[in-house]
Amino acid sequence: MTWQPAYPSALDERVLSCTYGHYPWDDWERAALAAGVSKDLAGLGRLTMREAYQHQWDARLKSLCGWRDEGRRMMKLALRSPGTAGKRWRRLLDTDGCRGEYDEKTGEWISFDGRAQTP
Repeated sequence: MTWQPAYPSALDERVLSCTYGHYPWDDWERAALAAGVSKDLAGLGRLTMREAYQHQWDARLKSLCGWRDEGRRMMKLALRSPGTAGKRWRRLLDTDGCRGEYDEKTGEWISFDGRAQTP
């Protein structure tokens, strides 16, 4: 078996063609601030959108994190229910896209499929 390079998807090509400070998550944060979203929540939304892409969360979560509609649903949620948006986005970040969480006592990463992993 020979190694075959993975070809970037259209999304990868779009992201990889960006310059520093002009990634889709940066653009979303600027738009959120202009729309009246608080600085903290806009930053949290930016981080959520970025992590969904960089950590390759599943397609459903990427969709919730702005990758199908350029963040319009995220923006609506942030403006309509900022508390819900913050809670939802923190949970996604804390669990790396619902993959697991750190055990508060041991510091070990516990995968939701039941396996403990050293960070």
